[in-house]
Amino acid sequence: MRATETSWEQIVVVVPAHNEAETLPECLTALTTAALCVSVPVRIVVVLDACDDGSEHVAGRFGSDVHVVVVDAGNVGAARAAGFEYARTLCDDGPTTWYATTDADSVVSPDWLVRMTAPGADMVLGVVRIPLLRNLSDAATLSFQQEYDADGPGHSHVHGANMGFRASAYWQVGGFRALATAEDADLTDRFLSARLLIHRDRHLSVATSDRVDGRAPDGFAADLKGLSEKEAS
Repeated sequence: MRATETSWEQIVVVVPAHNEAETLPECLTALTTAALCVSVPVRIVVVLDACDDGSEHVAGRFGSDVHVVVVDAGNVGAARAAGFEYARTLCDDGPTTWYATTDADSVVSPDWLVRMTAPGADMVLGVVRIPLLRNLSDAATLSFQQEYDADGPGHSHVHGANMGFRASAYWQVGGFRALATAEDADLTDRFLSARLLIHRDRHLSVATSDRVDGRAPDGFAADLKGLSEKEAS
């Protein structure tokens, strides 16, 4: 199958979560809504990684709409990888299956899956936005937005909170690695090395939190924290 074809038969969305009982309800509600907006079956897989805050009960409220995988890795790359390994037990992992992933502190739009699967690429990379800014000063917020938008009409960002890929391409490059940080960038680099088609969509946006104490070291939250500290100095 050529990468330009868009005849998807099923979609799997993986959400890694480490002690996200507070944010999971909104995240999963948004995902189940997005699943209703496409015409193919969508499986949502939540990977509870070393959770001790009752996250399993939150995920359980969504019943059969959400599959739950429990791991004790303490590693976001390993958690994402476990989710897609589980996906292979749910459906075919060939070129007509689309994989997507987001984060438990993020909220997708209703047309998220519609837009992500439309280009027919091997990988689609979106952007993030922060709708509620509580932890950044006005100056830090302006600095963040200017820097984030500095790369013109396209974008150079890679966010595990907003990415998707053809299942067969994902397995071709070896899938997510057990990296505590930048597992998303690492996977993207291997798609590039394999000369697979990557579509970057600045209008494919996911709302995420402005927390500065994140689950992954040196991740997006760490970037916000560094920006806040820089503006305060």
